[in-house]
Amino acid sequence: MSSAAVPEAAAERALEGLAATEGLLADVVGHGPRAVTRPAGQTLAAGGKRLRPLLVFCSSPTERPLDADLVAAAASVELIHMATLVHDDILDAADLRRGRPTVVAAHGASRAVQVGDFLFARAFSVLARTGSADAVRVLAATSLDLSNGELLQGRAGHDVALTEDAYLERCRMKTASLFAASCRLGCLLGGASAEVERRLARFGTSVGLAFQIFDDILDLTATADATGKTRGADLRDGTVTLPMILAMRNEPGLAARIRDAHRGGDVDAVCAELAAHPGTAAARERALGFIADARDAVEAPLDGIDPLPLAAIADGVVDRYS
Repeated sequence: MSSAAVPEAAAERALEGLAATEGLLADVVGHGPRAVTRPAGQTLAAGGKRLRPLLVFCSSPTERPLDADLVAAAASVELIHMATLVHDDILDAADLRRGRPTVVAAHGASRAVQVGDFLFARAFSVLARTGSADAVRVLAATSLDLSNGELLQGRAGHDVALTEDAYLERCRMKTASLFAASCRLGCLLGGASAEVERRLARFGTSVGLAFQIFDDILDLTATADATGKTRGADLRDGTVTLPMILAMRNEPGLAARIRDAHRGGDVDAVCAELAAHPGTAAARERALGFIADARDAVEAPLDGIDPLPLAAIADGVVDRYS
């Protein structure tokens, strides 16, 4: 979260919430069979931006105390996120995550599946503590979106004819749905109106879409030292992203080179070509458009929810990729 223009009390509230969330995460991840708790603990220790827990706290009324329900919701969305990363790394055969060996690289595919399942189960057991059936329904529907988004990505593998709309729907399910759910949980447990919940779901969706587009750009432009992941991972595993789609739209001959990279060709050369291509700049403009939509969603009053921390989160997504 960018600190610019965020009131000190709001920043302190967010930090207090994140600290409580870390404590709860460590507790729930540490209880269970050592075969899964050890690699799950390593995944937790690798850190992360904790954007989704932050969205839970910033989507609840500022005057509401940071009670156990909000902390449980924040922990649950982070546990879901951790689970999806562990499972994604199996599908992508990824070696690195946040600069460390992935669970699948360190412990094998079978153990990684078990760890991801453990984290998913823990997420729902923690959220159930709130006693809110509506909150559990939101997270359950989101988990289905995440699963369907992964299926869409698998089916569209190596498809250089993938459309922008199909890409965005995949990103909405696979990434943005959990951002939106984080906002909705903060609203639900904080007592916000249905209209405010709808607007904050729009905010979360738009921030999540921008986040994914920027991440896909970074996969082409940044080094492994900067991202903690191997550069060109999308090209290596056959995932077609928005920079590729827009670049191929303007230069159809690129499709053959992207296809070749998917099949094990010179990934670094294609990364460099795409990084310098106007299609990548156009993808960045699309991401900025989603950030603008997110900010627009929180312009009107929000039932006691401070819009400034939310706007700072949106700006922080841009700052990270600038």
